[in-house]
Amino acid sequence: MPRILSLFLTVVMVFHASCTNDSLRIAENGKSDYEIVFMGQATESQHRSAKLLQEYLEKISGATLGIVDESSQDAIKHKIYVGNINDEELKPHQIVIKSQEKDLFIFGHSDLDTKYAVYEFLERYLGCKWYAPDAMEIPSISSIALEPIDYVYTPEITTRTVHSKLFYENKSFADQQKVTYESFPHYAPEARVHTFHRFLPEEKFYASHPEYYALRDDQRLPTQLCLTNEKVLEIVKDSVSALFARNPEASVVSVSQDDNQQHCQCDTCHKIDEEEGSPSGTMIRFVNQVAADFPDKTISTLAYQYTRKPCKTEPADNVLITLCSIECDRAAPISEKCTDFAKDLEGWGRLTNNVRIWDYTTQFTNFLAPFPNIHTLRPNIQLFRDNNAKWVFEQHSHNPSELFELRSYITAKLLWNPELDLNTLLVEFTEGYYGTAGSYIKEYVDLIHSELEKDTDFFLFLYGDPSEAFDSYLRPELLTRYTELFDIAEKAVADSPELVARVKKARLGVDYAVLEASRKNITEMYTLMITDDEGTKKPNPGVVSVLDNFMKTTSGHDIELMNEMGFTVSEYGTNYESALEIAQKPNKAKGKKVVTLTKPKKYADENPMVLTDGALGGSSFYANWLGYEGNDMEVVLDLGEPMEIRTISLAFLQVTNHIVFLPSSVSYSASLNNTDFQELGTVSNPYPLEKESKVNDIRYFDLGFKPVRVRYIKVKAKNTKTPYWHHAAGLPSWVFADEIIVN
Repeated sequence: MPRILSLFLTVVMVFHASCTNDSLRIAENGKSDYEIVFMGQATESQHRSAKLLQEYLEKISGATLGIVDESSQDAIKHKIYVGNINDEELKPHQIVIKSQEKDLFIFGHSDLDTKYAVYEFLERYLGCKWYAPDAMEIPSISSIALEPIDYVYTPEITTRTVHSKLFYENKSFADQQKVTYESFPHYAPEARVHTFHRFLPEEKFYASHPEYYALRDDQRLPTQLCLTNEKVLEIVKDSVSALFARNPEASVVSVSQDDNQQHCQCDTCHKIDEEEGSPSGTMIRFVNQVAADFPDKTISTLAYQYTRKPCKTEPADNVLITLCSIECDRAAPISEKCTDFAKDLEGWGRLTNNVRIWDYTTQFTNFLAPFPNIHTLRPNIQLFRDNNAKWVFEQHSHNPSELFELRSYITAKLLWNPELDLNTLLVEFTEGYYGTAGSYIKEYVDLIHSELEKDTDFFLFLYGDPSEAFDSYLRPELLTRYTELFDIAEKAVADSPELVARVKKARLGVDYAVLEASRKNITEMYTLMITDDEGTKKPNPGVVSVLDNFMKTTSGHDIELMNEMGFTVSEYGTNYESALEIAQKPNKAKGKKVVTLTKPKKYADENPMVLTDGALGGSSFYANWLGYEGNDMEVVLDLGEPMEIRTISLAFLQVTNHIVFLPSSVSYSASLNNTDFQELGTVSNPYPLEKESKVNDIRYFDLGFKPVRVRYIKVKAKNTKTPYWHHAAGLPSWVFADEIIVN
């Protein structure tokens, strides 16, 4: 059962002296002259809402109110009617809380809206708060006396989803915050998003019917479908029909592109896209044809990446446009830093009233990294509302991430009422959830956001990395200050193990940033290794302590994933411990000159010296990895003078969904004069790329050999070509390498 934080009040909610004749004295000294009434034809859900109200009123006041149907009312008692007793006509999703003389009416347009009305009454008028499934505030009040009430509210965003397991796994908490229980309500489970490959799986159709798929540079590839192929339309219609038949309760099926930008460029598709002014043209024409066969159902499709720009053809009335903001800079509101998306939102709004927003609120490459975008949530949700978006899906991390409870709570609150004040919500949550530590966590949240706002050129990306911010909002001096704030916060609640645990969980973002800063050796304080007074090199005890706390805290809160690619916390810990071991090893290559014979691209400033700088790459390609796109990696290391060696090791990164693959092989050769090279050996990739390959991985290509005297070492890593079945087929792949270890 959730822990209840009782607020023992020494005064009644409204002083009797100030009560008017119309006041509702619902409870006094554990007794009540009220009973809860539901309609004779009330549904089971309405009865549960009445029971819910009864239970909370008893917790708050100690008074037990009876529950009766309309035919069993006590003529003497005052009434709290739960459900629409007068059959008033309400707008869809509307809730009503109103008093009439001494009676109180709580109801909504639907059964679910009535439940929302009960929770709204408990929160708005009785002071109840639900911060998380295991944290709530229920006042303890000797008497409940309320002034007349006339509250009517219709949420403008009518389907509200926060992609957080806090809501999906705790339906009561979802009801308390008035959000959905699942990510895709009303959808057929097998057809929620990115469905083209489900309708025409490559394994079944590609070999015999390549014409069903996208034409890319004179080659048919199973990246997307050819939407002007009549047979494709027929197969998709049949598949949609089968989905509705298997899922009679479902009213929505997604007919949507797969998660890549490799759409068909055949003459027929290209001509339509030109006529429509956007590749969304072929999509909408295709989806409209599908929707025509299912007039009583909804066909959902994406306005995403290459289809985000509106076309000219209007979507059919039963076509739902899901508009996605994945490219946007999260450092500021969309209306300021992502104006193209804002224009597309307006454009789709002119074509249809049936728009669902798919927004993003966390860093998917690093769930636990500090991601200071909280200040954008309110203006972004207001932007969606102002452009008539009735359905908003905020893609949080689902799994625990940075400030998980805080973000889940605030996002839900703003979806229900976008006009709520963000600072008030932050104070409300931090003080309610973290107790006396709350003010320090609030100070951290304010500080990191203000530091980002100063850096107007910073692009806060969903697929970024904390290493990008080590000269911005994660500067060394700021990391130190953030750490101090959390140290103070822990001390403030030291007598409460429960609150200490919450604070430790909240500081995971800062601890993760410290670990990554130390991996990169950004300062003498934030470094993997230190040298003691005797000149002995050893792991930085501060880093070891942070890593230990990080692993214990994640384990204690069942936090298992570091990112959306499936890289686990356990793997992160093992990888980090390995980095500490490697950093301790002697390395004849450290600090030595590296020249690249092939051209790197974009990452690590294209500087091959990153391979010998002593900083070690992590699970993201942003952090210290040297990258080569579409070509082999070939570098020469100069040890400075001839020396005897017997081992060479080099790490490579794999992130398959971002076309980053382990090399097919790595060969090492040696020379004394940088001209005549002798082959030392080749290491083949023991984990060749397959559909089931690990999405996020780091592997060391180690070679041992008989002692040889060398000065120059040449490394050649063979690029693994993007296979035809990969979602990025036809695009060049990447090789990422870091830190040559020679001994």
